[in-house]
Amino acid sequence: MPIDRTAAERPNDVAVCMHGGAALTFGELDRRSAQLANYLPEKGIRPGDRVGLLLDNSLNYAVAIWAARRSGLLAVPINWQLKPAEVAYLVDDSDARVLIASQRLADLATASISGLEVPVLLSDGEDFGSFVSLDRAIADQPADQPPDQPDGAPMYYSSGTTGKPKGIRRDSPLQYGELRPFERLYARLYGIGPKSVLLIPAPLYFAAPFGWLVAMTALGGQVVLLPRFDAQAMLEAIEAHRVTHALCVPVHFVRLLNLPEDVRRRYDLSSLESVVHAGAPCPREVKSAMIAWLGPVLHEYYSGSEGTGFTSVSSPEWLERPGTVGKPVTGAVHILDEAGNELPAGEVGSIWFEDPARFEYHKAPEKTAAFFNDRNWGSLGDLGYVDDKGYLYIANRRTDLIISGGANIYPQEIENEMAGHPAVLDVAAIGLPDKEFGQAVRLLVQLHSNVEPTEILKADLLAFCRSRLAGFKCPRSLLFVTTLPRLANGKLLRREIDPRLFEPDAASAPA
Repeated sequence: MPIDRTAAERPNDVAVCMHGGAALTFGELDRRSAQLANYLPEKGIRPGDRVGLLLDNSLNYAVAIWAARRSGLLAVPINWQLKPAEVAYLVDDSDARVLIASQRLADLATASISGLEVPVLLSDGEDFGSFVSLDRAIADQPADQPPDQPDGAPMYYSSGTTGKPKGIRRDSPLQYGELRPFERLYARLYGIGPKSVLLIPAPLYFAAPFGWLVAMTALGGQVVLLPRFDAQAMLEAIEAHRVTHALCVPVHFVRLLNLPEDVRRRYDLSSLESVVHAGAPCPREVKSAMIAWLGPVLHEYYSGSEGTGFTSVSSPEWLERPGTVGKPVTGAVHILDEAGNELPAGEVGSIWFEDPARFEYHKAPEKTAAFFNDRNWGSLGDLGYVDDKGYLYIANRRTDLIISGGANIYPQEIENEMAGHPAVLDVAAIGLPDKEFGQAVRLLVQLHSNVEPTEILKADLLAFCRSRLAGFKCPRSLLFVTTLPRLANGKLLRREIDPRLFEPDAASAPA
């Protein structure tokens, strides 16, 4: 259901609110998003153009998302933890013709557009630099829905083996006002509807929170946002807003479980119907503890930003088969060996899904082609197996990928930056098991023969990385190694790296 229809029926019901802060009713969300949708064409913005969103969790995030959707634009969520050069790459590569930025991020936004031509620059707040206040820009615009508009869509960015993020472009075949397939799926699987209240404690620049905000408001439910994740604030929000659904990643569970027992018992969480989690492997002991605390309300799904495949598992199913990510609900799953042959139950191979949602990697046709096989099945590159009942288990996440706190970190991107340090001859980034974040980045550095491996140099190398990459991508530890295993063509053989180096207390050693 489009929000203008919900606004007509329930204009004063809250659509989105900040926990402990302001709220936006469906009437206000409809009016403001329509005004922005009418403003952008006056500036030459047309259906299919990209809109970059460099925003904190805020009410205007929802306004921008719905303005893009109702005017056929592709919304590009941008991680505000990135460095200016990283943001500039996303804006430039996506060919964004609009950038909407939070006033708090004024320095980052201004630095990121230096040398770029972005016709429309809007501020979620007061004017700064070339950015014009969104409120002032749309104040005199009509609040009617632009006629005959295609449905807009998100354009998420996902890195690959090159380390450079690539846009996942999927032009919607729908007209504005039609529900998307995943919105229908969420309604069916999780019972989302007009009486639902969804808590999103994660940044909206991630694909799942972004998609769930749109789905919940499209289905007439309320969204509660946390400005930043805080475990106790999450419990407060559940009680205060009578939250029925929450969207989490495993690190949220770890931090919730780390709260003192008396704090955890202080809040009434009885309104919860579904706590949905995805984005990273969840340790079995953590998930068991969450189910023991909240009851059988946890639901896990496995999918990707590309929209290929979707498995789902309830708490009772998971307790019977600990570790599973469920059965497929969109497209049959197949486990294939390296030659493309189907493997029997219990054997580990590449995970492929039938009937994948078609998309293209923006400006990367070769990467798009590699995503699909000759049977038109799609794969996220992960390894796994199915049991005799068809339940899927993940054996290893996509090649080389490090997942920390639900965020995807691609080693090649880190390695590319560190290779520029004059002391570094070779470098590899690996993921260590981490109780809180799932994985943590460790850097393995081979120095030039005339360079001494000192603690001062180690600190310098870590600072060098932090100056070039977002903090969440940077290593928490660094080890000096004598060599790194590579083929003659230069490919790093990650599987041949000494397994001792994956231990938290490892000392420097040959790789």
